[in-house]
Amino acid sequence: MAAYAFYHLMRGTAENALAALLGRTLEAGQRAVIMVGDSARMNHLDDALWKISDPLWLPHGASGCAYPERQPIWLTDGCDVPNGARYLFLMNGRSLPDNPDFERIFDVFDGQDEAEVSAARERWRQAQAGGHDLAYWKQENRGWKRAR
Repeated sequence: MAAYAFYHLMRGTAENALAALLGRTLEAGQRAVIMVGDSARMNHLDDALWKISDPLWLPHGASGCAYPERQPIWLTDGCDVPNGARYLFLMNGRSLPDNPDFERIFDVFDGQDEAEVSAARERWRQAQAGGHDLAYWKQENRGWKRAR
């Protein structure tokens, strides 16, 4: 089973938190797919990732771009993984797709939104029942703290 980590955002934007995680993903030589809630959110995230300055550059593509198989980071509002990514990022309450084939799963959710927190708890229960190796990270003043 995949290593499945939940990231409970308490401050800042999801885009900034995601950028740091994606930067580490690329540094590790991995590819990522980011599954978002809908096409409007995908377009917003696409635009936001081009404007991020730390890390300096997050090369990515989304539906409609040329050569999706070459993209180190792929954004989708579906379940397509044209770049062969082994790392999956779930945003905007997206659930794990059926029969996932990923090494690592990152579930990023807004801790200020009670509906997202509740939905994340349900995804935790489902992932636990699915036998995944679970981790829970909560955003603190100076980064992330792993909770037990």
